[in-house]
Amino acid sequence: MAYLHLIDPIALQSPAFALFGRTFQPAVHWYGVMYLLAFASAWWLGRSRIRAGRLPGVDDAGFGDLMFYGMLGVVLGGRIGYVLFYAFGDLLADPLMLFKVWDGGMSFHGGLLGVLVAIWLWSRARRLHVFDTMDFVAPLVPLGLGFGRIGNWIGGELWGKPTDAGWGVVFRNALPPELASLPEAALRAQFQAGELAQFARHPSQLYQAFLEGVVMFAALWWFSRRPRPRYAVAGMFALLYGAFRFLVEFVREPDAHLGYLAFGWLTMGQVLSLPLVLVGLYWLWLARRSPTLQPVLPTASGPRTTD
Repeated sequence: MAYLHLIDPIALQSPAFALFGRTFQPAVHWYGVMYLLAFASAWWLGRSRIRAGRLPGVDDAGFGDLMFYGMLGVVLGGRIGYVLFYAFGDLLADPLMLFKVWDGGMSFHGGLLGVLVAIWLWSRARRLHVFDTMDFVAPLVPLGLGFGRIGNWIGGELWGKPTDAGWGVVFRNALPPELASLPEAALRAQFQAGELAQFARHPSQLYQAFLEGVVMFAALWWFSRRPRPRYAVAGMFALLYGAFRFLVEFVREPDAHLGYLAFGWLTMGQVLSLPLVLVGLYWLWLARRSPTLQPVLPTASGPRTTD
């Protein structure tokens, strides 16, 4: 039995008020709440790893700086990446659209590049090996990815391809305009009459939330429970994300303005994910002969490695 998606993307909305001759009605969207949960989970997990000495020489204050750098990297990289990878033509036509974040548009791959730059800057300032920091950060990320995909689900965006599976979802935003504009009661009536079953789609956001969030978190948290050679944890993250994203793209609707790039199935998401798989394999290969950073409790000083 398919599911009719009519979830309100607004979590909280204040009463309307007038100011300077204009009417305002601030709202908190669920997608923003998911971002807060993502950063909160990374903060909580990261502090537990800092206090276990998993990034020697760094205390809570230093980790707070790392989180600040990382948040800037996610937001700036995600927005710039989306514009460059998915909306470059729109940028050429209207350069100011780069700043119109209220219109939506964030890219994971752009956010990842932004975080890598942030980690490099922070590690350089602390005189730490950048991959020691990356190995530390990698297990903190998957839960945030999962929350982000749940935000996509609630917002009814980035849906999957049509399906006749029993768990298919009818997304209002994916319906033809004449149906999408109907009142909620009318849509429910048509859905219950079976007239919308043909529009059911894969809930690819939930597939990604499970794979990128739950599975990746469990795998990386388990993998990083004991010290691993440098590059290993970051390599595992890149490999798993790239593979999972590449696979889910087969049931995810490609961006309407891009479509398939080649072979009648290759999407931009797959083009951007395949290099992650290769980089992950390369980092895991490098880890075979790399030193292992050992935990040092905060009362001790100085990182140490073993060959």
